[in-house]
Amino acid sequence: MADFPAPAEGIVLTHFLVSDDVDRSRAFYTEVLGGEALMDGEPTIVALANSWIIINTGGGPTDDKPSITLEAPHDLDRVSAFLNIRVADIAAVYADWSAKGAQFLTEPIDRGPEIRCYLRDPDGHLIEVGQSRR
Repeated sequence: MADFPAPAEGIVLTHFLVSDDVDRSRAFYTEVLGGEALMDGEPTIVALANSWIIINTGGGPTDDKPSITLEAPHDLDRVSAFLNIRVADIAAVYADWSAKGAQFLTEPIDRGPEIRCYLRDPDGHLIEVGQSRR
């Protein structure tokens, strides 16, 4: 089992995703992408490769973020951040994740120094999958 993302020293980087359906997103990140659920419920924490994904529902302002509302993406053509997953064999990952239900925007495209493609999670969060050729 992966370690819970609570460092004894230093820092740990996690990625927080707002989901309209936390169980559906947990299933995507564990069953399709191969992560390991460390905690279920709200929040859900999934260990994925050498990082962690925290999945929770959105909500309105709180005293520590007084003007901020968290919500899942609503305009899928406008993105300000996305997950970037680097893989050793993009063809194998594309075939495996596609067979498990991942919906890629395109097949992997050779860009010279890298081969890459994109997919979305069930809430519409964009994920880049790339293989370096350097």
